[in-house]
Amino acid sequence: MIGLIQRVNGARVEVQSEIVGAIGAGLLVLLGVQRNDSEREADRLLERLLTYRVFDDAEGRMNRCLLDVGGELLVVSQFTLAADTHKGTRPGFSTAAPPSEAEHLYDYFVRRARECTLAVASGRFGANMSVHLVNSGPVTFWLEVKPERNG
Repeated sequence: MIGLIQRVNGARVEVQSEIVGAIGAGLLVLLGVQRNDSEREADRLLERLLTYRVFDDAEGRMNRCLLDVGGELLVVSQFTLAADTHKGTRPGFSTAAPPSEAEHLYDYFVRRARECTLAVASGRFGANMSVHLVNSGPVTFWLEVKPERNG
């Protein structure tokens, strides 16, 4: 499971000009679900995201996490993060989870996030969305949790 996180001063997501999710200062996460991802990967990615130190402390060093600063979280599904871009000039999506599995894990991730933090907004799975944000810094990180291999 992939989370592209951006520290934001504010962000919103629209579907057909309707705002379906908006936050103030916090993190925007673009969430990509890959084949073989499970609730275990969702839980681990959420744990990392909530505790990843990307906010400044009193000395201006990135030493505080979303939970420390009481920031808000906007979760937007983005299957293109799971694209295979290793060859050619057209991405392949065989590494992305099938839509029904991805939607289940996206919904699970959002539900678990709401249990862990105060303000969580989300996009609409599978919709054509417009994402608006003011990146603070700019600060952007790629977090990935790979499924455990058996054996």
